[in-house]
Amino acid sequence: MYKLFLVLTGVAVCSGTASARAQMPSPNVVSPTAVSSANDRPASSEASDSSANDAGIPVDPASLLPDLPTLPPAKASLIGGTIEKLDRVQDEITVQVFGGGKMRIAFDPRTRIYLGTNAGSTSDLHSGERVYVDTILDGSTVFAKAIRVKTTSLGGESRGIVTVYRSDRGELLLQDVLSPRPLQVRLTPETKIVQGSHALSAGELIPGTMVAIKFGPQPDGRDIAREISVLAIPGENFTFTGRVTELDLRLGLITITSSTDNKTYEIYFNSSLLPPDQNLRESADITAVTRYDGSRYVARSVSLSSPNH
Repeated sequence: MYKLFLVLTGVAVCSGTASARAQMPSPNVVSPTAVSSANDRPASSEASDSSANDAGIPVDPASLLPDLPTLPPAKASLIGGTIEKLDRVQDEITVQVFGGGKMRIAFDPRTRIYLGTNAGSTSDLHSGERVYVDTILDGSTVFAKAIRVKTTSLGGESRGIVTVYRSDRGELLLQDVLSPRPLQVRLTPETKIVQGSHALSAGELIPGTMVAIKFGPQPDGRDIAREISVLAIPGENFTFTGRVTELDLRLGLITITSSTDNKTYEIYFNSSLLPPDQNLRESADITAVTRYDGSRYVARSVSLSSPNH
């Protein structure tokens, strides 16, 4: 981020005598000789800028900043998710990707922001907002060419945990993984409910079930669930194999990037599960056998997938 401070200093000249005023040229009077000489000389941009400053014309500081480099001609990949964290100092957002996983994405003045179908600005970016991001790889950095903030008038996706299903009303209450407020969607006979390749009934959406929902708006403003994908049911066992990206021994929390689907998962564990001779650390490759308890994955065993050197 560039910051530029301009100080304009005005110089006033005054005289108490008529003779002194007569000896000093008036700033508002230009002699014919001066006009002729100026017409004979080629135009100078420096002189023009200097005259503009002397005349008190404000200068846009942004015009003095060096131009940002052109983005590489890479094919953009569309990422959809929810803003988990917004860092305006580092110009970076962390997106919880729909269906699982997190991604850090950089932005700068080259990034175009859209609020619905209208042009927006970085002030429209907030934690908890659902966004779609056109990303490219700029060196080793994932960069946002465009960020589209979803509005309430558009359809969307969500991922979270079922809190209650009211079959008499056809209403599903979902606790979004990031939003403090629950999401309420309506189910219809056309709503597709699946777990993998198996079809399920709405009655199987018990509290604690982790789901991903695609929904669209009704004329009355409420959301209709078009498709519900069941990701985990309380009591189910899951095995994750991947690389440790974050490790918090105090909280007993491992974050791994799965080698199977390249998504990020948080696994809670008890340190007693680790044999004394195993050095669990970030960047280690591990296999964790877990049980989904209705709110999180809890490790039943953790082992290193390959020996440390």
